[in-house]
Amino acid sequence: MRRWILGGIGMGLTLGLGATEYPSIPAPEGHPLPELISGYAFRAPETQALQDDDFENPGFLWVEQGAELWATQDGKAGKSCASCHQDAAQSMAGVGARYPRWHDKLGKPVNLEQQINRCRVGAQQAEAWAFDSQPLLAMSTYIRSLSRGEPVAVDVAGPMQAWFEKGREIYYRRHGQLDLACASCHENYGKQLRSDLLSQGHSNGFPTYRLKTQGMVSLHGRFKGCMRDVRAEAYAPLSDEFLALEIYLGWRGNGLPVETPAVRH
Repeated sequence: MRRWILGGIGMGLTLGLGATEYPSIPAPEGHPLPELISGYAFRAPETQALQDDDFENPGFLWVEQGAELWATQDGKAGKSCASCHQDAAQSMAGVGARYPRWHDKLGKPVNLEQQINRCRVGAQQAEAWAFDSQPLLAMSTYIRSLSRGEPVAVDVAGPMQAWFEKGREIYYRRHGQLDLACASCHENYGKQLRSDLLSQGHSNGFPTYRLKTQGMVSLHGRFKGCMRDVRAEAYAPLSDEFLALEIYLGWRGNGLPVETPAVRH
C-alpha cells in the first residue's frame, strides 16, 4: 500500500492538513480514478484521531446497541440474530465488505439493510425496521464494523452487471436545479467547497458518524442529502435507483478498507 503526503495529489493543490500521511491504493485498469483514496484522508487530524480511538469515536454507541440487538429475541419466532448466526464476531466477519450482493431467490441484489430486514421478517417473524430507524442503523453499523480493515469486495459480475451500469449512469447524470452529478464533486476531489474538502466519495466508511448532524448516517441517507443539496427530487431510500448507485460506489472503492464507524464532517 502506497502512501501520499497531503498537499500533493497530482493537482498542485494544498489540502490544508499539514504533513499528515494517508494511504491510497492503485486503481484497477479501466477505473475512472488514478488511485483510490478514502475520505478519511480529507479530514482534519483531530477528526482522524476521533475515528481512530474506539473509546472516543461516537459511532461506537451504535455498534454497542447493535451488539445488544444481535442477542435480543424478537418476533413471533422468539429468535435473536444469534439464534441462527451464533457469535457475530465469527459469522459476520467480512460479510459487510461484500454487500450489496446478488440474491438468487429475489432475482435482484440486496444491500445490508435489506438483508437484515429479510432475516427479521423471515426467521424472526418480526416487523421490518424502518429505514434509518435507530435499530436498523445500529444493526447495520454493528455488522459492518465487524469487517473493519477488510477490503471492500463488491462483485459486479454476472447479473450484477446491469445494476452496475445503471448505477454508473446515475452517478454521471446531472441532477437538480444546480445541474450537478456525483462526479461533478467527487472527481474534483481535493478542492475546497465552502468549509469542506471534496473527497472521492467512497462508501467504505458507511454507516458513518457525521459531526455536522451529530449522528450516524446511512449511505442511502447520504445519497438523499446530496440530492437535496443540488435541489433535486431524491429517489426513495432503498429504491432500485439508490441500490444501483450503491453497487457502483462499492465497485469504485473495491480494495479500500472498511472503516465503519467512520467519522466525517
